[in-house]
Amino acid sequence: MRGFLTAKGLIGAGIVMLVLAIALLAPLVIPDRMATAMDMRARLSGPSLSHIFGTDQLGRDLFFRVMLGAQTSVLIAGSAVLMSIVIGLPLGIVSGYYGGVIDNVLMRLVDTLLSFPALLLALTISAVLGPNLTNTIIAIGIAFTPFLARIIRGEALRVAQMPYVEAARAAGTTDFMMIVRHILPNIMPAIIVQGTISLAFAILAEAGLSFLGLGTQPPDASWGLMIQASRDYLDVAPWTALVPGAAVAITVLGLNMFGDVLRDVLDPRTAT
Repeated sequence: MRGFLTAKGLIGAGIVMLVLAIALLAPLVIPDRMATAMDMRARLSGPSLSHIFGTDQLGRDLFFRVMLGAQTSVLIAGSAVLMSIVIGLPLGIVSGYYGGVIDNVLMRLVDTLLSFPALLLALTISAVLGPNLTNTIIAIGIAFTPFLARIIRGEALRVAQMPYVEAARAAGTTDFMMIVRHILPNIMPAIIVQGTISLAFAILAEAGLSFLGLGTQPPDASWGLMIQASRDYLDVAPWTALVPGAAVAITVLGLNMFGDVLRDVLDPRTAT
């Protein structure tokens, strides 16, 4: 646990907890009308006591919209990463544990998906399915599955060659029990670390899809949508892009820092 007591660990954990708290509590303390209420007399107003982060082109308060945007980002990113783990976990374990023909077939399918850049694959899937919250989750989840499957396969292959696994196999342990008792518990640290880091990339992917009009749709609050809507007002109201852009950057930075420290703590091979 000493890794979390470093400046990097404390900052990363603090940012992650703050974003999670905002995502969970914002919908309870901020009524929808406060984030969607338009005041054309106050449109493109700069930061002030009445509007901490200023207002957008429709006079909506950016502070409230950024808070609700955190819920959208966390919901989509968390659901997409969970989906990729649910699909990639059995693929990776089966491929790494059994090897041979099964490994070759499954990994060739994974390699086919890996041949496409993750964001391009997510864009294609979202364009085919149509832009909405559910389809954004599906698109990002499928795009991230091959990366997680590859990592899980490598970890399962490493653990399957350990002496204690060979001993359990020689003792007549079934494949299912071998996977449940020996393989899965020993690859969980790698899954947790990669899942945390994948959250950062999923938030970036969601913002990118929303910016291009293939993710979250109005009137829902989304950091990507807020950046997209600010393009025509950068010269007169730069805060309309800086505020959601800073939210994305700080969240991604915090998740990456937290993931790095988590890797150092959970992976004994990196311990000093």
